[in-house]
Amino acid sequence: MMMEEILEKARKTGDLSRAEITALLSVSDQKHMQMLFDTAYAVKAEEVGRVAYFRGLIECSNICIKDCFYCGIRRSNQNVERFLMDEEEIFKEAMWAYEAEYGSCVIQSGERQDEEYIAMIERVVKRIAEATGGSLGITLSLGEQTEEVYKRWKEAGAHRYLLRIETTNPELYAKIHPEDHSMDVRKECLKALRRTGYQVGTGVMMGMPGQTMEDLADDILFLKEIDIDMIGMGPYIPHSDTPMGKEIPAYTDEEKKVALQLGLKMIAVTRLVLRDVNIAAATALQALEYTGREQGLKCGANVIMPNLTETEFRPKYQLYDNKPCTDENSSMCRGCLSGRIKGIGETIGFNERGDSLHYRKRTVQ
Repeated sequence: MMMEEILEKARKTGDLSRAEITALLSVSDQKHMQMLFDTAYAVKAEEVGRVAYFRGLIECSNICIKDCFYCGIRRSNQNVERFLMDEEEIFKEAMWAYEAEYGSCVIQSGERQDEEYIAMIERVVKRIAEATGGSLGITLSLGEQTEEVYKRWKEAGAHRYLLRIETTNPELYAKIHPEDHSMDVRKECLKALRRTGYQVGTGVMMGMPGQTMEDLADDILFLKEIDIDMIGMGPYIPHSDTPMGKEIPAYTDEEKKVALQLGLKMIAVTRLVLRDVNIAAATALQALEYTGREQGLKCGANVIMPNLTETEFRPKYQLYDNKPCTDENSSMCRGCLSGRIKGIGETIGFNERGDSLHYRKRTVQ
């Protein structure tokens, strides 16, 4: 089937085969790549509108019990100055998001499973929910937990949960994680989150060593199979203090371009296949090119996560090298991103939670 025919099929139904998805992800010439991006943007406009929803990102701790081979805050990295915000600081930043009309916030950290941390998150989520009358969307991205913990946080007032699986290829998953990490546990957590009633999000990394376009096609089909509500994914960018980063030198300008294009293609094809889900334009896109996040919106993303973390903590939360905006305060991020997004013809959904349309449809009784 010709590329134009695949795109026409994608435009109408999104019901694409593994081979068709692989073909779209493999596009490299500028003409067909732009056709892909334009088609995805048209589907986005039809399904979820030309609106970008802000999620104020609060990176509340870089303490982590996990030791993923690609992550800059992995447990074994001795070059990280660890931090943990207190409850008042987390609450203050969430209220800043509320007063700045963001509509939602994301509380993210390294993984911990101890009761002290679980209870602290429960208290601060409840406090945020009560202070905003439940109108501020609260997304948690706090790793693998028991179903009981997920219930506690949901009952405290959380609405969404993001737990990235990174890859659905078992061999690749084993290659980028230590032996004590399990893809089956990750998948079970996603099921538990759905049972608990969250808007459930997951996502993958693109461009890892040894990853194929067929792997990424399988990832997209997995997202469709589990009926996911929201997606956060981004290009793999090495961190020099990790096992994987030590094997790969810093990207050249050409490698950055290739990584960015792959990230944008994944957003576009995911939009074509999953239609009405929320898709974030990851900060990692901007690490590859200054306008990367805006390009993500033009390829089908509809969520942006401006960083609210205080500047004293931002340099300590480096999942990959050369993370952007580590020296900007929250007000600077708001003004900068607002202007750039309006400049590409998008509306910003201020004072809107921007709940997943897919979630609303699947939970209608």
